[in-house]
Amino acid sequence: MCAVVHIVANAFWLMLPAYIANSAAALFGGIFGKTPIDMRKNLGNKRILGEGKTYEGFFSGVFAGLLVGMLQEFIAPLLKMPEFTPAVLLCLSAGALLGDISASFLKRRLGLRRGHPFPLLDQLDFVAGAWLLLVLCESEWFFENFTMPVAISVLLMTPPLHLLTNFLGFKLHLKREAW
Repeated sequence: MCAVVHIVANAFWLMLPAYIANSAAALFGGIFGKTPIDMRKNLGNKRILGEGKTYEGFFSGVFAGLLVGMLQEFIAPLLKMPEFTPAVLLCLSAGALLGDISASFLKRRLGLRRGHPFPLLDQLDFVAGAWLLLVLCESEWFFENFTMPVAISVLLMTPPLHLLTNFLGFKLHLKREAW
């Protein structure tokens, strides 16, 4: 049982910068977001990304992920948790948001409106983006830390955690949808 707790704690620790980046982008993009990344342009007859993906959200999300990661880096030795490099923190934070943006691009191509649920894609897009950027830029660190048990833990705990945080955001009137 202790080994399982350690694996889950490690998984949460490693993903926290991405989790925070994704949540902060939605929060601050919703509050301050005025400049859509796609500049309100269409691809064919559909928006490229939509109003929900803004520069303000992207940069505030990356900043929040980096900030939380730097705090983690400070306390990692005390907790005997994995340490991050600046490049890893940037990959986790920016990769999470690039994954979310990619999912929005896909959803627009499929004709889905903003906020329309797409189970599992909505909950794991940012994980895929963070992991892909890590593999491309910091593969040694990725494979050293995201062992199979840790990766499986991330994939299992992220969807319910994502749904819970979105539901709380909805109840606090910070999000339009509960999913």
